[in-house]
Amino acid sequence: QVQLGESGGGLVQAGGSLRLSCVVSGSAFSTYAAAWFRQAPGKDREFVAGLNWVGRSTPSADSVKGRFTITRDKTKNTVYLQMTNLNPDDTAVYYCAAKQWGSGTDYEADYDNWGRGTQVTVSS
Repeated sequence: QVQLGESGGGLVQAGGSLRLSCVVSGSAFSTYAAAWFRQAPGKDREFVAGLNWVGRSTPSADSVKGRFTITRDKTKNTVYLQMTNLNPDDTAVYYCAAKQWGSGTDYEADYDNWGRGTQVTVSS
């Protein structure tokens, strides 16, 4: 098991950018798949973007394709979500998730480690 801590959320105007960070505590970071999910008010949590355990990205959600990029830095045990051209529909709590030896799927139940989330609010 690892612990995850997200940061980088905040208030941004439409068209702006943010970079979210997720620090993964514990050893063997490079054996973990990771993903970002988000939950908007009154909606179910949804997949945003993922990386398999070797660090290769998996297909992101259609709503963020071309705007959001997931990466990781093994030297810092950190997973990032770079978000550009934000719009009000991106307003949500963003969660980081991880699974050892995982494949970076869009299925919530595949992940057994979750952070507490960071709020992203995009104003129009």
